[in-house]
Amino acid sequence: MQRYVTAMNSTTTTTPSGRLRAHPLALPNILTYGRIVAIPIVIGCMFGQSILDGGLWLRWLALAVFIVAGISDFLDGYLARAWAQQSSLGRMLDPIADKLLVSSCLLMLAAEDTIHGWSLFAGIVILCREILVSGLREYLAELRVSVPVTRLSKWKTTLQLVAVGFLIAGDAGDAVVPVVTKIGIMLLWLSALLTLYTGWDYLQAGLHHLTREDA
Repeated sequence: MQRYVTAMNSTTTTTPSGRLRAHPLALPNILTYGRIVAIPIVIGCMFGQSILDGGLWLRWLALAVFIVAGISDFLDGYLARAWAQQSSLGRMLDPIADKLLVSSCLLMLAAEDTIHGWSLFAGIVILCREILVSGLREYLAELRVSVPVTRLSKWKTTLQLVAVGFLIAGDAGDAVVPVVTKIGIMLLWLSALLTLYTGWDYLQAGLHHLTREDA
């Protein structure tokens, strides 16, 4: 128990108000950094397999790295709360890391034609929502208004990650279970609908503050 307290104290400091502030190299922050580092690895493997005609093992490697990155999305928040290592840096980087991971994979999946036809609109909805919410957050930050991440938005992110995971498996997954890509497309549409719903919630909250500011 003493070692646990010592380890926690080594990665946290106390602000003048008495609140704990996590060190930039606290484990939850390192997990978030790792999720960002995973992006070029996943994209590189996908590019190597689909564009450069590499082996399907690259697809499985991309999926493995993506799954680890997705698990880290749960762990960083859980550990930050459990070890009292929540920080402004972590709150800023966590959603950014999620958006970078999902957006880059969606673009790569569209480039290699895994997402095509009408399914492209599901990807467009997701990307446009993320841009809208990011811009809204940036503007409201100037007004010193915080827009917290809702529980439904966390489920939205989880559904997006699962959908993208199925689509990353793609041809490699279809070789084992022929419906893997179809399941991924279906989940992508479901996540797009949930993305629209949560985006509307954020937009309503933002418009409320904007109209009050103009009044």
